[in-house]
Amino acid sequence: MMFLCRQFLHVAAGAAIALAAVPQMTEAQTYPSRPITIVVPAAAGGPLDVLARILSERMRLSLAQPFIIENVAGAAGSIGVGRVARASPDGYTLSLGMWGTHVANAAIYSLSYDVVKDFEPISLIGRMPELIVAKKATPANDLKGLITWLKANPDKATQGTSGVGSAGHVAGISFQNVTGTHYQFVPYHGLAPAMAALLAGQVDMMIDVPTSSLPHVLSGGIKAYAVMTKSRIASAPDIPTVDEAGLPGFYASVWYSLWAPKRTPKDVIDKLNAAAMDALADPAVRARLADIGQEIFPREEQTPEALGSLQRAEIEKWWPIIKAANIKGE
Repeated sequence: MMFLCRQFLHVAAGAAIALAAVPQMTEAQTYPSRPITIVVPAAAGGPLDVLARILSERMRLSLAQPFIIENVAGAAGSIGVGRVARASPDGYTLSLGMWGTHVANAAIYSLSYDVVKDFEPISLIGRMPELIVAKKATPANDLKGLITWLKANPDKATQGTSGVGSAGHVAGISFQNVTGTHYQFVPYHGLAPAMAALLAGQVDMMIDVPTSSLPHVLSGGIKAYAVMTKSRIASAPDIPTVDEAGLPGFYASVWYSLWAPKRTPKDVIDKLNAAAMDALADPAVRARLADIGQEIFPREEQTPEALGSLQRAEIEKWWPIIKAANIKGE
C-alpha cells in the first residue's frame, strides 16, 4: 500500500510539473502574439534611434507583429539597458545596444546589471569603423607624419572627443599607448560640438565615425589619415586603412547589436535572429543603413554566437585600457 502511495505521489508531481510547463511551451510556440518593444538607450532622432526604426520596420514583416520603439536616454545608455536587464525574459522587451552600452560602460560605471550575464545576444547589426582625422592646418600629410609630429611636440597637441569614456576617447588612449605619443584630451558634449571645434582649429585631431567626419573630409575642411579597419570604406575609398598607413592591426569600430534579457527561450531568440537576418538581407534596408554610414556584418557574423564572441573579445581588448587610464563616468 505504501509503495502504491509513493508511486501515485511521484506521478502526480510529474503531472504538475508538466502542466506548469504547458503555458511556457504554448507561449514560445505562438511567439510573437503581441507587439514587441525595442528599448533604444538614447534620445529620439539620433543614430541609434534611426537604426532601430529601420531594423524594426522590416522585422515586423517577418514576425507579423508591430514594434514599439521606446527611447530611454541617460547615463551613457545604462538606464535604458538596465530596464531591459530587468524585463521579463519573454522576447517582448529587447535592447538595441552598441559598443559603449555593452562593453565600455561596464568598465566606466557602477552598473546594476552585468553586461554579459544579464543578456542573451540576438544579432550583430552594423558597425562604423573609426577614422583618424585632424584639422586642416596640421603639418602632417599622412599617418606616419602625424605620429612623428605628435612625438616632436609632446603634451602640446589636443584631441577632441564626444565625452569621457566615448569610443573616440578610449581609442585615443590606445593610440597613445601604441605610438608612444602624449597629448591632451578635450571632452565635448557630443560629436557635433567636438567636430565644430576641430573645424575651427580649436583642437588638433579626433578619432571619429565616418558619418560625422566624412562630409568635412570630402569638402576639404579636415584631413583624414586612416580608417581603423582591415578594409577601406566604400564611401571614401581613397582613405587608406591603418594597415596601409603604417599602424597595422590598430582597429576600432563602433558596432551595433540586438539583445534580449537573460533566460529568454532559445526558440524565441532564434525567431528574432531569423527576422533580423532577413531584415539585413533586404536590399532596401541595406541601402538605408549605408546612407547612415553603417557597414552590415557578413551573414555568418549575424548569429547570437558571433555577437557573444565579439562582445567577449572586445571586453578583453578594451577593459584593461579603460581601467589603466582610470576613466570614470561623469
